Amino acid sequence: MKFLYSFLLMLFTISMAEKAYSNEVKPSGLQCEHLINPIGVDLLNPRLSWMMTDTRQGAKQTAYRIIVGKDSSEVAKKRGLSWESGKVASSANLVNYKGKTLEPFTKYYWSVELWDKDGKPASSGGVATFETGMMKVDNWKGTWISDGNDIDKREAPYFRKVFEPSKKIKSARAYIAAAGLYELYLNGKKVGNHRLDPMYTRFDRRNLYVSYDVTAQLQKGKNAVGVLLGNGWYNHQSIAVWNFDKAPWRARPTFCLDLRITYEDGTVDVVTSGGDWKTSSSPIVLNNIYTAEHYDARKEQSGWNTADFDDKKWNGISLRAAPSNNVVSQVMQPIRNVEEIPSKTMQKVNDTVYVFDLGRNISGVTKIKVSGEEGTVIRIKHGERLHANGRLDLSNIDVYYRPKDNTDPFQTDIVTLSGKGELEFMPKFNYKGFQYVEVISSKPVQLTKESITGYFMHSDVTPTGKISSSNKLIDRLWWATNNSYLSNLMGYPTDCPQREKNGWTGDGHFAVETGLFNFDGITVYEKWLADHRDEQQPNGVLPDIIPTGGWGYGSANGTDWTSTIAIIPWNIYMFYGDSKLLSDSYNSIKRYVNYIEQISPAGLTTFGRGDWVPVKSQSSLEYTSSTYYYVDAVILAKAAKMFGKQADYSYYSNLAEKIKKAINDKYLNRTTGIYASGVQTELSVALQWGLVPEELITKVAENLAKRVAADGMHLDVGVLGAKAILNALSDNGQAETAYKLAAQDTYPSWGWWIVNGATTLYENWDIKAERDISLNHMMFGEIGGWFFKGLGGIHPDEQQPGFKNIQLRPNFVSGLEHFEAEHDGPYGKIISSWKRSGNAVIYTVTIPANSSATITFPLTEGKKAFKDGKAVAAKTNIGAGKYQFEIK
Repeated sequence: MKFLYSFLLMLFTISMAEKAYSNEVKPSGLQCEHLINPIGVDLLNPRLSWMMTDTRQGAKQTAYRIIVGKDSSEVAKKRGLSWESGKVASSANLVNYKGKTLEPFTKYYWSVELWDKDGKPASSGGVATFETGMMKVDNWKGTWISDGNDIDKREAPYFRKVFEPSKKIKSARAYIAAAGLYELYLNGKKVGNHRLDPMYTRFDRRNLYVSYDVTAQLQKGKNAVGVLLGNGWYNHQSIAVWNFDKAPWRARPTFCLDLRITYEDGTVDVVTSGGDWKTSSSPIVLNNIYTAEHYDARKEQSGWNTADFDDKKWNGISLRAAPSNNVVSQVMQPIRNVEEIPSKTMQKVNDTVYVFDLGRNISGVTKIKVSGEEGTVIRIKHGERLHANGRLDLSNIDVYYRPKDNTDPFQTDIVTLSGKGELEFMPKFNYKGFQYVEVISSKPVQLTKESITGYFMHSDVTPTGKISSSNKLIDRLWWATNNSYLSNLMGYPTDCPQREKNGWTGDGHFAVETGLFNFDGITVYEKWLADHRDEQQPNGVLPDIIPTGGWGYGSANGTDWTSTIAIIPWNIYMFYGDSKLLSDSYNSIKRYVNYIEQISPAGLTTFGRGDWVPVKSQSSLEYTSSTYYYVDAVILAKAAKMFGKQADYSYYSNLAEKIKKAINDKYLNRTTGIYASGVQTELSVALQWGLVPEELITKVAENLAKRVAADGMHLDVGVLGAKAILNALSDNGQAETAYKLAAQDTYPSWGWWIVNGATTLYENWDIKAERDISLNHMMFGEIGGWFFKGLGGIHPDEQQPGFKNIQLRPNFVSGLEHFEAEHDGPYGKIISSWKRSGNAVIYTVTIPANSSATITFPLTEGKKAFKDGKAVAAKTNIGAGKYQFEIK
């Protein structure tokens, strides 16, 4: 009995402790520049953000106080010598640093105090950090160096230097900028776990450097620093139709390094790149980011990056000018090997040919483990399809490659064995798009299913979204969409990871909401829009692939594609409540809109590509291009108002109305409610982008639903229609039709791909089409964001962006028994979940602390919404907390 009493008392104590913990109010999720404890911050006024942990209903922040200083113990005591904001009566959770001028190479500690809805102080949220980097280009000490070879030299160069710290080390930081790609080593070990650093930029206008804490990798006595350089996009040796090899910046890869050592006594030494380094060829005998990597194990120099290595036979380096004078910090989510994927099956064709299947399509690389005689050549081919005989088929992805000989085959790593035991090889400066791997050896080798491992490689963005439903096809489609999105996120959004690897602007903005609902991608988009600003011509024109070596400034790079310059900053503002990107891009948006106005003074433009890869119906180029021109003008006007630019606000508001009137005057039949020829895309884009007069919205939406029904409840759209159609329907009273399209599993539909085995999204609705047949594309990817909007009903509120107030407009469509969407926004986790219970629908929502929501229930005739047995209005406002409603 005594034991039972003790046990029950223990359970009660644990329960009360858990309850107390769950109700603890405190700041959480502290970030600087949207990253956790970043180093290498160059901004004078970096952004500081946080969330509030408070599970009570109506939880909100009534005030905050930010403390910043160089001493962690002082900040923990709530004293900040660099900045104390004082108590600010505000619910804001994103604030720019406004203290003393930040110093370079300095670690700052910061914390935030919060006051809750009752005006009571919250618990401490702990101390976060950010560390400044170079701050300005003048602070670099090192010199840019290379190996002195020309652009056609294929071998990747090694570089090394030995140094000896003079005193006891307190801390050490490595800062490395490169034109090309690099791997950095200290005392034989790679520094960090990034892949393909630095990110691709317009190298002659902006170069990125990466910062590392290398304190733990230094040792007493002699140390060795080593650098391996790859070509990347800087020295593109392979030839394709995109003219990569003709880039104006093209040169032999080069780098600049400052290894900054701070001693216990406060003094500093900087080990730099310069004339005292040595260089030699590496066993990487060819590396092209577009094609593959070749490795000759016989040329390996064991210990090349250690202090005791004999480098007497190595050569001197070549001093170089910096590729640009704009060298800025790469403060963003890096590319990593995020997921290891074992081979699902292996088919042995004979003793020299093996075919592996990973079971899914990915971007990334493979690691092979293989033994064999010295000189044995192993060819590792990567592709998305197999021939009928089970061998690899590259014909759908090598179509734009223009090789000058057969020494650099597409997506085929080539390894030459040394004969010295088992070799493990994984390329360092390349990635591919593939599901299948064919290994061909010049002499017989013995491989097993475990000999090949795949690595899903992409920008390592944190997942922020999740859906689940009673329809397995919907769940699988959401998963496949995310696979394609991540496969095409390599420091910038791409169209496909195999055939092109290009930053197609259209693909980027078609998929931006899918990306932002599912992943914390702000740092990638901010980097990419900086690329836009680098690439923009003085007259405002943008290329339709960004970055570019020069290709893409043609006659079709118009509004339907390059509206990224406006659409993406606006979406970042909507999802994060952060206006920095919109502000940084404002002048570029203005120049862009001014250019279109100059070439299209009447308000209609044909500047664009049109509805790319439609099923069958063609849409008016002038109509769709003019629609995106209108979108850009509207965003520009809204931004002008936000930033207090009254004259611009007035001018571009009037311009937007002029464009809208011109479109409607020419393309809208007000009697019938039909736009242009009335195909799905033409009706959809008018609804999606706000062209339809208020009194005609219902009629146009009904016409769209009728058109879909007339098309057999199947899609008949290209990329512009795929972006618009589901939203156009579900936002305007036709959610049932939208869901039937989304859940369709026969051709043409998204589901048709899935039932035919797709694990990613395709480039063409027709799986057997003769062109546009990449099996990992993102241009039809809006559906992954629509699930959150059209079924879960989660929308940002333009008046209170960043999900400060959440617009909840769920649709309880027939055909689904339950649906749940989760999104981790700037204030915390939002959950919108519904399930059927007899003739009723139970709707459950979770609103994070310090935010609110406006729910619009989709009430059909005779239905009402109830909370705790009491009827509530069809449009209801709620504060933070968890709520349950019954619709019956």
